[in-house]
Amino acid sequence: MTSLDDISVTQLKGVGSALAEKLAKLGIHSIQDLLFHLPYRYEDRTRVVPMGSLRIGDIAVVEGEVMKADLVMGRRRSLQVTLRDDSGFLVMRFFHFNAAQKNQLTEGARVRCFGEVRPGRAGYEFYHPEYQVSPPPMAAAGEATLTPVYPLTEGIQQPRVRGLCQQALGYLARFPIKDWLPPSLLSDYQLPGITDAVKLVHSPPADAAVHLLMEGRHPAQQRLVMEELLAHQLSLLQVREQIQARAALPLLPTGDLPEQFLEQLPFSLTGAQKQVMKEIRQDLSQPVPMLRLVQGDVGSGKTVVAALAALQAIGSGAQVALMAPTEILAEQHFRNFQGWLAPLGIELAWLSGKVKGKARQEALAAVASGQAQVAIGTHALFQDEVQFHRLALVIVDEQHRFGVHQRLALREKGVGGQLAPHQLIMTATPIPRTLAMSAYADLDTSVIDELPPGRKPIETVVLPDSRRDDIVERVRTACRQGRQAYWVCTLIEESEALQCQAAEVTAQELAERLPDLKIGLVHGRLKAVDKASVMERFKSGELDLLVATTVIEVGVDVPNASLIIIENPERLGLAQLHQLRGRVGRGEQASFCVLMYHPPLSNNGKARLQALRDSQDGFFIAEKDLEIRGPGEVLGTRQTGLMQFRLADFERDKGWIEPVKEMAPALMQHPAVVSALIRRWLGENIRYGEV
Repeated sequence: MTSLDDISVTQLKGVGSALAEKLAKLGIHSIQDLLFHLPYRYEDRTRVVPMGSLRIGDIAVVEGEVMKADLVMGRRRSLQVTLRDDSGFLVMRFFHFNAAQKNQLTEGARVRCFGEVRPGRAGYEFYHPEYQVSPPPMAAAGEATLTPVYPLTEGIQQPRVRGLCQQALGYLARFPIKDWLPPSLLSDYQLPGITDAVKLVHSPPADAAVHLLMEGRHPAQQRLVMEELLAHQLSLLQVREQIQARAALPLLPTGDLPEQFLEQLPFSLTGAQKQVMKEIRQDLSQPVPMLRLVQGDVGSGKTVVAALAALQAIGSGAQVALMAPTEILAEQHFRNFQGWLAPLGIELAWLSGKVKGKARQEALAAVASGQAQVAIGTHALFQDEVQFHRLALVIVDEQHRFGVHQRLALREKGVGGQLAPHQLIMTATPIPRTLAMSAYADLDTSVIDELPPGRKPIETVVLPDSRRDDIVERVRTACRQGRQAYWVCTLIEESEALQCQAAEVTAQELAERLPDLKIGLVHGRLKAVDKASVMERFKSGELDLLVATTVIEVGVDVPNASLIIIENPERLGLAQLHQLRGRVGRGEQASFCVLMYHPPLSNNGKARLQALRDSQDGFFIAEKDLEIRGPGEVLGTRQTGLMQFRLADFERDKGWIEPVKEMAPALMQHPAVVSALIRRWLGENIRYGEV
């Protein structure tokens, strides 16, 4: 039987190959894809607003008569059309227009237009508004409906998408959308069927609850939100199933390597570390691949836990790979592991992009023969030329820098290409619980929520940049006392070039003002080898002050650094600020973080800096960050393909996460349902399911 999935959008009136190509960029190929291209908000165009009552920022419908239409030659040529009604006047301005438009919008023409009020040269203006000449009468109050607003791509305008969606709705009488959810589930939550929900969301009836639709809380929207969250959950459980479909080598805790390692440590494990270790030990002993995420705040001792896991694998005669997202971080892990494991007679190999020539060949040979029991590097570890002898455990640091599909690809590197390696994923970015349940549904989660004894809290001070001179003095004093300091420059511009330039200017200015200090500079455009060399000089104490962009966010460990200045902290997310603050407080002495902001601060900015001043708890800060900035930002990337929701909004809809987590396992028993829901909601985003 034909379904909407089988009917191409080219069947719709007005869709030729050029438009079909543009729609494909939005993931729209079939009528069903179009119906699930959902409006992300609505506009209220149900009434005409008098021009005299408008304020800047209003989004409104106005109607009036054209007083005049002029071609204006400014920096950019524009068509300026002045409209008036009984209460005032307004300018429609077009920078892109054709002769037909110019001839339509002549003096005396009656025009209704819709747009956002902006201040302009001639008073209030609408830039490129949607408009109608000689419009039909407005719908009566009881018949008017909200206007949906859709996500667009280049070359497609709102009216076009609206028209196509209305055409697609016409197919629903003959081809209702298949409802994959059990009716009992819908009645439990008092939700409508899928076809009714889709119709209402695209074309709200005049009597629909406007405020609920505007807020995304209407039952029809919630029906779709629940299904979308469910599809994401199922896609991750499917990834988990695919990874665990292969057996793993059970790594039984044998030998005394872990005990020897713990004896040489200058501290004992915290209760939280012991608990997490117990969970990992249990997982590694199983014949199915471990998939575990260990979250822990900066300095909570994740690396020690990773080393103990590695020793369990080595004790069972297997190999371990540790992968980090940057050269600096990978090298730091290599040094730590070398210091810990070499005394136990364990050989390590270092494989990153910059290991070349003979050294590279030797490292590859040591890994292939099994002589190197641990291989450490960046994702260069998983290139085809790297052959492992008996790889049974992969440790990935800062997981959110790697996509899910990369974890799937690791399966092929296991023992003999048949056994999948166990995976231990670590992150120092505490992830709010709701987000972890949804974004990492394919992983079991462990939390190290206890800092080692002796770690001193970092005192956080918030100061305006008018106090810059005092702050520079503070740096001078700290460095004269034999301490070291960081000065972090942040710029709102996305351009890396501008960020680096800002850091260079700051380093120069500080060098002039602090001539007795040795100052280093690192930023994103330095070659990896130069960056590593500056970091090394800072770490060895050769430099007093390190000026940097946010490249130092993750993992750099300099115990003697006790002061960090962060410029314009209001431009960064809370989690990132918390990560940066964690660069200090790693030694014995009291440490300080100065947040130097540029006034005036928005209320949002004040709330964020206050949260940071009030708390050292990364999990509390992560929850706050999620409230303020949303999930795509908190995860640090949108590459995961996970959080690009069409309709669901994490903060608004987090009440669905527990129920969805409970519904998913039962549905996993029905592979056809799982595939259909994933295809419907994630379409091509989910290619990693097929790696």
